[in-house]
Amino acid sequence: MNKTRLLVFLSIGVMAFGPAKAQELPNIIIIYADDLGYGDLSCYNREAAYETPRLDRMAKEGIRFTDSHSPSTICSPSRYGLYSGQQVHRTGRRSTAFEGPGGPSYIKPGEMSIGDMLKTKGYRTGVFGKWHVGLTWQDKEGKVLGGGFKNALLIDYEKSTPLVDGPNNRGFDESFVTPNCPTTDPLYVYIENGMVPVPANQRYTREGVPNPGGKWRWDNDEGWMAPGYEFVNADLLFYDKTLEFITEHRKETPEKPFFAVFSTQICHAPVLPAEEFNGTTKGGPRGDFVRELDTLVGRLLDAVKALGIEDNTLILFNSDNGPETVHTMWMREDHDHDAAGGRRGMKRDGWEGGHRVPFIVRWPGRIPAGQVSGQLSNTTDMFATLASVVGYEVPDDVAVDSYDLLPAMIGKQEAGVSIRPHMLTQSFRSEFQLRQGDWKFLDHTGSGGNSYEKGELRKYALPETAPEATGQLYNLAKDPGETINLFFSEEAKRKEMQALLKELTAKEGGRSAPRGRKPIGMAGIPRLEQ
Repeated sequence: MNKTRLLVFLSIGVMAFGPAKAQELPNIIIIYADDLGYGDLSCYNREAAYETPRLDRMAKEGIRFTDSHSPSTICSPSRYGLYSGQQVHRTGRRSTAFEGPGGPSYIKPGEMSIGDMLKTKGYRTGVFGKWHVGLTWQDKEGKVLGGGFKNALLIDYEKSTPLVDGPNNRGFDESFVTPNCPTTDPLYVYIENGMVPVPANQRYTREGVPNPGGKWRWDNDEGWMAPGYEFVNADLLFYDKTLEFITEHRKETPEKPFFAVFSTQICHAPVLPAEEFNGTTKGGPRGDFVRELDTLVGRLLDAVKALGIEDNTLILFNSDNGPETVHTMWMREDHDHDAAGGRRGMKRDGWEGGHRVPFIVRWPGRIPAGQVSGQLSNTTDMFATLASVVGYEVPDDVAVDSYDLLPAMIGKQEAGVSIRPHMLTQSFRSEFQLRQGDWKFLDHTGSGGNSYEKGELRKYALPETAPEATGQLYNLAKDPGETINLFFSEEAKRKEMQALLKELTAKEGGRSAPRGRKPIGMAGIPRLEQ
């Protein structure tokens, strides 16, 4: 939807149902980026090869977190963390990114999702874009299919739909999603409210899709697709669906709050910016792709304002993990741009570059502008934070890795006092990393993801300072680049963190969040003077 169409669309909507009506709870929007690194926004990276003006402005109008992390260093487990408030190892399954008809969903039947939680408070909920937490597909005999290129042809869509573990059975009233990475992993179909309007019955070959710069189409896998499936315009479509949900909701039930997840694919491989964004930055195709994301965020902010609900809409922007390997290398080599923001590692790695990500929150009516917070935070914290906003008391057996960050957002947290005493993350191979203040323990050798022993990544390998160690210990305050392994020299601290890790990750009773979490609720969130 271009800007002219947007303004017409919104003006018709506002004339149809008038200005915003008062409602007790705020509308909530999560914008979830894909493979967007800590250094990929100009408000995080002054030396970025391009600018992200709308996200920079969003940060100035709210709070920007500088020590925020994804639950995992790959997409599917991080998405589980977003929706459940938990690390993926709580499922008892290995960490994986689903492909083809892969599943079942990481979110178990009966497990409360963030959508379920908000629905208890009267929210209408919707998710649009990349889903990618696993789905259950069946063949004509009713057998559940595993992932893989060939299995896509075996799907019986009549037996498989409505999908038993799609978004509409996991806390969302409305959904328009893709099962996997929208332009990377076949199965290339759309799922609308649990149904597949057009099955994947056409062979997809990548020749018909642009290859910016002769290389940025990398990781666009061939497979089976539904006729009419979008590649270049994928995120424009997801944006349109998100906007339609919000606008229709405001038209039909303006007295009721909404919760929308705009799950973009930017800037996952392949890099396919929509035509209107080609050449709009000096950062090449990937810079143009990030500019598309920035523009769509801006259009969504403009839409919220045009609908008259700006002061009563809480918007959270986050990413699922660090930047892709070849993207990081090409941006460094071609544009002197460090997508990892000067941190060691990339997507899949347990080092900071794999999971330290942007996190920006804006709520003009309640969150003071111009804040920059060093609070340790994780995507899993959105669950308890939003529960705190709406006054929902999270049971101890729900969202067991989620902390309430609301005190930091509204300026009520004591300076220098961390809300989180510790934080878990997991790398590509499901191995754990544990933060405790400035200390970071990695319960593995090497990256936990990519191989730096040979190939193109070898030039980024660092000397091993404790070659006999079975893990890694760093003090990030003194060594933010994770270069000096203190595994042996700080033995007491290492043993303390090993014991803590064992406690937090125990199969029975393990949790990293506190018990007895009490929400703040709207009565405890001061209204800002205009």
